[in-house]
Amino acid sequence: MIKTVLNTINENNMFTSGDKVIVAVSGGPDSLCLLHILYKLKERLNISLYVAHVNHCLRGNESDEDEKFVKEFCKKINVEFRSIKVDINKVASKYNLSCETAGRKIRYEFFEELKSQFGAQKIAIAHNANDQAETVLMRIMRGTGLDGLTGIKPVRDDIFVRPLINTTRNEIEKYCEENGLKPRIDKTNYETIYSRNKIRLELIPYMEKNFNKDVIRSLNRLAQTIRVDNDYLNRICKEKFKKYCDITPEKVIISKEAFLEDKSIISRILRLALEKILGNLHNLEKIHIMDIIQIQTHSTGKQIMLPNHVTVFNDYGNIVITRNNKTNVEHVNSYVLHEGYNNIPEYHCKVKIKSYNCKQCIKSKDKFTQYFDMDKINGDIVLRTRCEGDRFVPLGMKGSKKLKDLFIDLKISKNERNNIPLICFGKNIAWVVGYRISDIFKVDKSTKNILAISFESEEI
Repeated sequence: MIKTVLNTINENNMFTSGDKVIVAVSGGPDSLCLLHILYKLKERLNISLYVAHVNHCLRGNESDEDEKFVKEFCKKINVEFRSIKVDINKVASKYNLSCETAGRKIRYEFFEELKSQFGAQKIAIAHNANDQAETVLMRIMRGTGLDGLTGIKPVRDDIFVRPLINTTRNEIEKYCEENGLKPRIDKTNYETIYSRNKIRLELIPYMEKNFNKDVIRSLNRLAQTIRVDNDYLNRICKEKFKKYCDITPEKVIISKEAFLEDKSIISRILRLALEKILGNLHNLEKIHIMDIIQIQTHSTGKQIMLPNHVTVFNDYGNIVITRNNKTNVEHVNSYVLHEGYNNIPEYHCKVKIKSYNCKQCIKSKDKFTQYFDMDKINGDIVLRTRCEGDRFVPLGMKGSKKLKDLFIDLKISKNERNNIPLICFGKNIAWVVGYRISDIFKVDKSTKNILAISFESEEI
């Protein structure tokens, strides 16, 4: 069995010479076996070992006895021991989590704390081949995709390693017996109130008896085979993601060309985009991916809301994914501008205003400098962003049109419209900065005095 474990370690490059390794040990057969084998191999692998134990307080005195047992075992083999005692039921209640999820949260937080404390590189966890088979079966019943069928990874994030992942529970129990290890037994593992326990105690034995006596190995081979294909698809997808996606901290814009790719690729691109925005894919399901693909086929402006406050909308065929995006302007700050330099930090801009007579004025071709008939201006010169119901008289038109319609005509992204600065004279919009000026304040043959406004912005 040690040979199997060593092969698993080497094939997956689990350790580097000199690594400090935290071993998660509950006191049960799997984790005790893992610790014992790593202890035997530590000189050969040139690694240092530390033990982490979490007392979940789920079984009263038995939980305390588990902690005591692991501590004494570590003392015998001279391995440094650390533990925490946490009432998992209270944590689950406080955060509205299942006991299993709460326990995992506490364990991994503790592992990270110890990793920092010891300067460790790896955290070894005792998942085995049976755990792998159970996980694959659970995910099949939930309707998983290829990612789910890859099961438990031998190495995750180049930190969490699972040296026993190719070793069966029968082999582990035999190893414990042959080496005189007397692990603690968690009686809750034999209660069929949990789905995983039902799979372990009822479904797998039934499959072994009636279909395939080596079903554990078969399910593990399935996970390994799919992992190879899935890793290839993911590599291709990451290349496509870089090609088609424009990424900022607030949003991801996916080019419409991405949707010409095969559905297996675009669905992965969308998952990566959502993960960029949220940091994870919790509460997001296949139906949400299909909904995004569907709105891409609709006309611009089509929008859907996804879990975790995600907004997705079609922007002229491109798909924009944002979080906490608000399309309505709830509050607009206005700034009265004066001749000379005006620095507006909130808008990340500087506005220069200067007056000329017609003979003095030399016109610039820069679209962020515009000229207006100063004698037509009444009221303050104001900088603001759009308000609900804004109307505008574009240069060359006699009547006004909704500012919203102008943005649509100019194909300005719905996501960007609230950020476009407006220069107003009194209540009238004189300039949609970077795009159009108003016909009302245009310079014509009768103009005697000109007002030049120059706009400098990090956002434009």
